Amino acid sequence: MALAALSLFTGVSNLTPRAVFTDPEATRLLLISRVPRTLAALLAGCALAVSGQIMQMLARNRFVEPMTAGAGQSAALGVLLATILLPGEPIWAKMGLAAGAALAGSAGLMALIRPLPPTQPLLVPLVALVYGGMIGAAVTFVAYQGDLLQYVEVWLTGELSGVLKGRYELLWLAGATAAATWVIADRVTLLALGDAAARGLGLNVTVVTAAGLAAISLSTALVVVTLGAIPFVGLVVPNLVARHTGDNLRAALPLTALTGAALVLAADIAARVIRQPFEIPVAAITGILGSMPFLLLLYRGRARV
Repeated sequence: MALAALSLFTGVSNLTPRAVFTDPEATRLLLISRVPRTLAALLAGCALAVSGQIMQMLARNRFVEPMTAGAGQSAALGVLLATILLPGEPIWAKMGLAAGAALAGSAGLMALIRPLPPTQPLLVPLVALVYGGMIGAAVTFVAYQGDLLQYVEVWLTGELSGVLKGRYELLWLAGATAAATWVIADRVTLLALGDAAARGLGLNVTVVTAAGLAAISLSTALVVVTLGAIPFVGLVVPNLVARHTGDNLRAALPLTALTGAALVLAADIAARVIRQPFEIPVAAITGILGSMPFLLLLYRGRARV
């Protein structure tokens, strides 16, 4: 709540609580720019953090997250193909293609990592990073062929400076998707025990896995379409929350959503303040903040092995 209040009154244009009630232009600025931007940061952080936690449970590995493990790159590839092949289609059609591509990318990752030996936990993040890099290379190749390299670089860099009223509403669907995962939280927790154990407890592994992948894909695609790629939120937040809640996903998801929302909102506020009146992309802030914990997690994982 404190970060949200601070976000409403942080920016190049001077805005005070008093001016909101006395100046019509200040009220207009608040409603058209500051409130949508704050809500976009909260919804994106919530969706990315929850998607990361669901993916980690499905993969049975704490070192993966959708935005760097193929789902984000696949969503970008889907939107790029929609831009080239269906330039006149509405945004919901591009979002649908992006979600389908993200679903295919997530399913491909699961197929790759399931045969890996559980005694080598570091193989999963390494395979995920290579897999995401390969799809990212495909995005670059397609963009090069269509003379869209600069467009892709600008568009995929996650930032919130362009968020206005009417340009962020798709993120409400991402937030709703993240909230819906709470319904299957206990079943996803059982999946972490392994397919054989989950089936022995009466779980339909195929249906639950498909539901989890669908939630991951839709949330990731909506964030990529609306704001661009924001890395490491789905990696760092679930690991921090898991230290307090363990593997009880139903108990962890609300705290994960709240922490993810706070992280992205804090990063966005920092992005506005560090080089004012210019802005740093929020993806750069989360990349810096997220890379160090990621390396720490890898190092500690190696020490345990």
